Amino acid sequence: MVVDPQVPREVAGLLRANAPLLSRVRAGWVPPTSLSPARRRSPSSALLLATTPVVIALMAVLLASPAPAAGFVLLGSYVFIVLVKIASMSETPEEERPHERGVYEQARWYDGRYLLPEDFDHDARLVLARAQRAIGSVLRSHVNAEGLLDDARNAVMLPAQEWEIARLLAKLSALRLEHRELLARGIAPEVAAVIEPLERALVNSEAAVVARVEALERYAGHVAEAERAYHARGQIEELRARLPRYEELLAEAGADRLGTAEIERLAEDADVLERTLRRSVESAHEAFRYLES
Repeated sequence: MVVDPQVPREVAGLLRANAPLLSRVRAGWVPPTSLSPARRRSPSSALLLATTPVVIALMAVLLASPAPAAGFVLLGSYVFIVLVKIASMSETPEEERPHERGVYEQARWYDGRYLLPEDFDHDARLVLARAQRAIGSVLRSHVNAEGLLDDARNAVMLPAQEWEIARLLAKLSALRLEHRELLARGIAPEVAAVIEPLERALVNSEAAVVARVEALERYAGHVAEAERAYHARGQIEELRARLPRYEELLAEAGADRLGTAEIERLAEDADVLERTLRRSVESAHEAFRYLES
């Protein structure tokens, strides 16, 4: 599923973790608000109510007997038990809201700010998956984490692109479904002339969304090139750090001339990779600016 990036992160995480429950909410399911009084009543409460008439009758007999003090003791004990029970019933246990109720409330509050898998038809899901792969590869890259790209703008702009693409694909899926249902009922010849431009509108809209996704994929491709150069540069730098030890070994072995050219090529390769990395990052920045336009 896809969530509007403007939704708070904690809420977005809750929604993403409960997609099946959100589908039930959309279908009209409502969680129970609370337990019925009968279910809330504890066994001790029921026992207290059941024994009340017996206790009252016994107290009446004792108060009328030659030993009324026993009746007063029984009355006091019973009143004490009742007061304790009332106090315990008035205390509200600090239990968390049922999980399903919390998800339901957030789903209703942020209705329209998230899209579920069933909002997309097969073709739309394929296009959305392409966009998500491209965005994920950029955000997970080392060059982005190291700040070689504009990581702050990526963190804001790319999720916004994903949401906008998903929103358009969901709308496109709904219109395509309605269009297929209309065609399935049969079209009168007089309506055929109207149907054709509507079909072109669907095709052109899909092409426009796919163009956005392709722009994301081009950007991700430039980032992948920069990523390869970044890792290669790191390996070359690691080898350059070991050069003195290799040179020392060659000198001691009397084989300086045999390996000097190959070792010196490491430095040249490092310089080439540095330039390649800079060019790849610049190309990525250019592609990023195209996405913003």
